[in-house]
Amino acid sequence: MTQVQINLQVFPPMPVVLVGTHVAGRPNFMAQGWITRCNYEPPLLAVAINKGHYTYEGIMQTRQFSICIPGRDLLLETDYCGIVSGRDEDKADLFEVFYGNLPSAPLIADCPLNLACYVVNELEFTTNTLFIAEICEAYADNTKMDGTRPGFREIDPFILTMPDNSYWSLGEPIGKAWQDGKKLDGE
Repeated sequence: MTQVQINLQVFPPMPVVLVGTHVAGRPNFMAQGWITRCNYEPPLLAVAINKGHYTYEGIMQTRQFSICIPGRDLLLETDYCGIVSGRDEDKADLFEVFYGNLPSAPLIADCPLNLACYVVNELEFTTNTLFIAEICEAYADNTKMDGTRPGFREIDPFILTMPDNSYWSLGEPIGKAWQDGKKLDGE
């Protein structure tokens, strides 16, 4: 195997989510892949939002947003939320919206997993702002649970790869984290 140097604009596979917030007094959602968990306690995540997006305006105003994790059955609606701006279309009409305790973090009942967040920090870059937010509420579809935890096989999330701009299904589990590697230690 030979490693070859490639273009720097390569991205690792990214989970696809819908980011929701209020803009101009109404809920709005955008499709997003630039998201990661960044702290355990308190539970923090980071999401990079382009400063030109309508959702960016809402997060800057309200300091609240949601991360709604769609299943594969919402692929068309999710992709649509990445194509159309909330400035031009009311994308909230695509979903059954509900709220927890954060009034500017709209959640999607159709999504099997929803997180309500408030911004605790931000990093400014040339085109994007990296919002670091605390997860203050989490909701899961009770029919898509694996005991007391979300069942990701049942949730059926999908990922985005770039620069080929393709969606991929999650696939089958292939191992156990923090366990399988012990075999190399002789355990």
